[in-house]
Amino acid sequence: MEENTFWILKHRKAILWTYVVITCIAALSLLKIQFSFKFEQFFPKGDPDLEFFQEFTKDFESDDNFMLIALRTKESIFSKSYLDQVNAFSEACKGLPYVHNVQSLANLKVPSLTPPFGFSYRDFIRTAPDSLRVMDSMKIMSNPKYKDLISKEGDAMLLALKHIDNMTMGQSDTLMRAFETLIAKESFEDYHLLGRAYFQDELASMQQREIIVSTGVSIILVSIIFFLLYRQKYLILISLGTIALGMLVFVGGLSLFGREFNGISALYPVLMLIVGTSDVVHIVSKYVDLIIGGETKSDALRTTVKEIGLATFLTSITTAAGFLSLVTSRIGPIQEFGVNSAIGVVLAYLVVITFTLAAISLIPRDQIQQTKFQGYWNRMMEKFYWISKHKQPQILVITAVTLVVFAIGISKISTNYNIENNLPRGAKITTDFLYFESQFSGFRPFEFAVQLKDGHTAYEPGVIQELDKISEHLASYDEVGSVTSLSDFYRTIQGATQQDTNTGLPTDEMIVRLTPLVKNMANMGGAVLVNVDETKTRITSKINDKGADIVSEIGENIDQWIVSNIDTSLMSVKRTGTGVILDRNAEYVRTSLLQGMGLALIIVIIIMTLIFRDIRMLFISLVPNVLPLLFAAALLGYAGIKLEATISIIFTIVFGIAVDDTIHFLSKYKICLNKGMDKEEAILATFKDTGKAITFTTIILFFGFLVLLFSIHPPSNVIGVMMSITLISALIADFFVLPILLRKLM
Repeated sequence: MEENTFWILKHRKAILWTYVVITCIAALSLLKIQFSFKFEQFFPKGDPDLEFFQEFTKDFESDDNFMLIALRTKESIFSKSYLDQVNAFSEACKGLPYVHNVQSLANLKVPSLTPPFGFSYRDFIRTAPDSLRVMDSMKIMSNPKYKDLISKEGDAMLLALKHIDNMTMGQSDTLMRAFETLIAKESFEDYHLLGRAYFQDELASMQQREIIVSTGVSIILVSIIFFLLYRQKYLILISLGTIALGMLVFVGGLSLFGREFNGISALYPVLMLIVGTSDVVHIVSKYVDLIIGGETKSDALRTTVKEIGLATFLTSITTAAGFLSLVTSRIGPIQEFGVNSAIGVVLAYLVVITFTLAAISLIPRDQIQQTKFQGYWNRMMEKFYWISKHKQPQILVITAVTLVVFAIGISKISTNYNIENNLPRGAKITTDFLYFESQFSGFRPFEFAVQLKDGHTAYEPGVIQELDKISEHLASYDEVGSVTSLSDFYRTIQGATQQDTNTGLPTDEMIVRLTPLVKNMANMGGAVLVNVDETKTRITSKINDKGADIVSEIGENIDQWIVSNIDTSLMSVKRTGTGVILDRNAEYVRTSLLQGMGLALIIVIIIMTLIFRDIRMLFISLVPNVLPLLFAAALLGYAGIKLEATISIIFTIVFGIAVDDTIHFLSKYKICLNKGMDKEEAILATFKDTGKAITFTTIILFFGFLVLLFSIHPPSNVIGVMMSITLISALIADFFVLPILLRKLM
């Protein structure tokens, strides 16, 4: 080879063999992929309410250490055969791994006054004789406290398994496999589950499916689009090979370094498709144009790296910066997604600039030809140029009207998201969740931590009376159920003395006398309601999934009622629990989004200033990138899509891609000016060259994001549709708004 042969051409064999080794290592690393789902991952870091909740769990226990089982039947739930079956199943469940306690109406024990011997314990529902069973069932149905343990349709009884705190993925898997084996032996008509172990097990399985499906469908879809664009087998194979290699190395690398895949991980294959496709199309298109134009392979490679390689490097840096802006989020998985995505962007660039060019240089010159399809795109770019030049007034008016429409849509954005919208479509876990929402009190824990003041303790009569007032107030809300506090035990014993489950609290004197028995009952119940030194207690309940904002409003109303109606000199009461902490994300998502986008804009401003060294060019480059962001925000408002942590990453992805296309457009425009072209010649040449490439990438990414429609995860569906539509707006802004700004301001 001659001395001036470009370095990629000189070392292409070494480059390609290096990637063979890297591919083998990455492929082996895929065997070590770990999936994780924990509610704690989504707790907002640094939040004072989170710190309070963590201290709360030290004194008591976590509020999600349970699994609820609704056992349905066609016969009466108070029939002897059904009660015996539930009771036997409850006993069997006590042998499940990590389970501490199992409770249901079928095995519940209550105190019974038997003069002159005092209190003893008996079955809450006596199965024999029939007269006692009927009497007990009538008492239960007339007491709202116990109706929470029976479905509203009366066809299922609730069984609660209490297990260890903070159950891990492995422990959840062990428990669920053992439970499935046990329930398979039973003959219940149907059953529904809800709880931490079930959620972790099912959502981790969903993550695995999502990654496999999104990767497979992405490759098939991109293959079809590359075929339509290039119609040349070698170009198609190299382009696909580059993207697949980038995906493999990225995912394998994450696995190799022990990164766990969480709920957002299904976006990684699509992300690598995005950045890889964009880089590949720009690089391949430029190289092909140069070869068709008569350049030697060495000169074509050199010019491609000089003109497109530099622009692609800059777009990779700005896109990575956009993803890194997600570190401003208080939510761990979002931060991790940002860091991993930034690494993926840089990795994709390195793979493209080395592997793609080394591989494409192997194609014989006579195998690279311009197709009729490519000629069609050239004519289309000329048409777009003509519109941008001769329809400027109309474009400006449309832009102004569009901004007003955007503003109205943005004002409609809501953060009232709920759990249901994050559950997999058509899955049993979603059916189960909706069943508990409609038939019981839902899943969201709704806890109240009570701190006693000035030496008062939890079992004092005055404290019990205040706890009872709070419990009764909570029960007055239709959305709140399964309310439990210390006062319930005193009511139960009082009912035992008077043979009436609806009896109120005993007198202060009786409260003092009954306290030893209550302490024993509380221990039997399994839930930790009082801390060791009896200076703190808790009120547990659940609330239906009405949405973060609505639940927050209900909570604030309860807080105000407590301040006005409870003796605050005796105790302080604070709302807490996993549900409350997760809902705090709604308050932070807007702030984090603005902070992240602000950081990304600052980074892009710095990069643009270094590139173009012209304040006018800085303004010109930012306007087309802000418009797609406004469009995406307006879409959320008009479509009624709730803004939550996962959805918020749309803005980062949109910004990164929009900046990419703008940088490519402006870089080519600057190169044309430096070659001596006048303004209009430079804009036309940019349309024909870079305009075609960014159109290709937008088409590919439009369909690439639609891959997410195959997801059973609703937020992924939303991200896919939103991104596909928004990318079109970014292309329109670059084709029609950007040229006008260049003509007016440069």
